[in-house]
Amino acid sequence: MEQSHEKKSKTMIQELKEGYGHFFEDDLINEIAQVGTYKEVPEGYKLMDIGEYIKGMPLLISGAIKVLREDNDGDELLLYYLEKGETCSMTLTCCLGDSKSEIRAIAETDTKLIMVPIQKMEEWTAKYKSWRNFVFDSYHSRLNELLSTLDSIAFDKLDMRLVNYLKEKSRINKGNTINNTHQEIAYELHSSRVVISRLLKKLEQMGKIALHRNSIELLDL
Repeated sequence: MEQSHEKKSKTMIQELKEGYGHFFEDDLINEIAQVGTYKEVPEGYKLMDIGEYIKGMPLLISGAIKVLREDNDGDELLLYYLEKGETCSMTLTCCLGDSKSEIRAIAETDTKLIMVPIQKMEEWTAKYKSWRNFVFDSYHSRLNELLSTLDSIAFDKLDMRLVNYLKEKSRINKGNTINNTHQEIAYELHSSRVVISRLLKKLEQMGKIALHRNSIELLDL
């Protein structure tokens, strides 16, 4: 059992250095490996839901997580993606304020991550300058992405938002095939299936995409 734990710890340290070595010094990485919980979750797994109390903060090792917000009618809006070397600043806010989550986090792809207990947040903020910088950088990055999302909703036409959405999906999933239904895309863009289907058909007629059953192939976006 001791050897298994030691091997697991070494694996965590190696993956933390690959994903976060440019941020964290060795002492902090060793502490994260000691108290963190290593998790592998499949595509579609719900890591966090609205209204839940947050017990830990995710540090992504590989894969991607989509972060969504919900309106009063239960409709979802995609806010941003988290990738390797990143964390969720909205999770940080809830952790420090001991408040309930206001976002939903779902694995976009098969994902590996390390969950850090919230008790360590303030301790590391005081102890490690690299942790403080990482937290501030995370806030800054997420704020910029949220502003970009807000600008997109306020100023961009839906067809442009759809094109950008498809491109980002392709980049995140590292392939030209997007395995989502028109209804799922409509949810994430806060639109209706009828409108999304019409815009997708238009893109297909322009030779930009090819529509298949429950999937979309990007050709020339």
